[in-house]
Amino acid sequence: MAITLYTAATPNGWKVSIALEEMRLPYAVRVIDFASSEQKADWYVKLNPNGRIPTLEDDGFVIFESGAILIYLAEKTGKFLPRDVQGRSRVMQWLMFQMSGIGPMMGQVNVFARYFPEKIPSVIDRYRREVTRLFAILDRQFAAHEYVAGDYSIADMALWPWVSGYDYSGMSIEGFDNLKRWLALVGARPAVQAGRDVPIRRDRAAEIEQAQKAAPNMLV
Repeated sequence: MAITLYTAATPNGWKVSIALEEMRLPYAVRVIDFASSEQKADWYVKLNPNGRIPTLEDDGFVIFESGAILIYLAEKTGKFLPRDVQGRSRVMQWLMFQMSGIGPMMGQVNVFARYFPEKIPSVIDRYRREVTRLFAILDRQFAAHEYVAGDYSIADMALWPWVSGYDYSGMSIEGFDNLKRWLALVGARPAVQAGRDVPIRRDRAAEIEQAQKAAPNMLV
């Protein structure tokens, strides 16, 4: 089995590297250079029509979109995605919550608060209020569940890289004690720590800043 992960230092990339580590699948890493817009190069767009990261290639079969990759890997290994209809649906609901809510809204906070040349307070406040609302939903969910869909799953792997970056986005999790507990619980997993270090970092803060500044539209 030959798996190659085309990725960069962003939350969507970490979602997949964390899953690969959790599933103990061997894989090679091909770092995509945002600074040179490599994600828009012809060779890469042939793999990923959307021209974003991550992309996963498994023995010649190519998957783009991080959520689709997580589902593929879970089905391939039989891990972290229940097989019963209702259990699977619970995981998929929270995976979609990350993909439609947490990721896009935190991405917009990052764009307008950190990179947009003009700071527009009303726009920044709008997105920060929405992220706070989404954090509150998660906090209520974690009041009754150890992990977001019951057992640890690909939904947790999708959410953690984004939510754990709350400080980078200028967000606060004060008062969200259940969310704090979950962040620490997932963050303590060795596979999560290993996946979070893909690509291997030299100076993580500088690497993230460079990658996201070069292509802020890659955040979502």
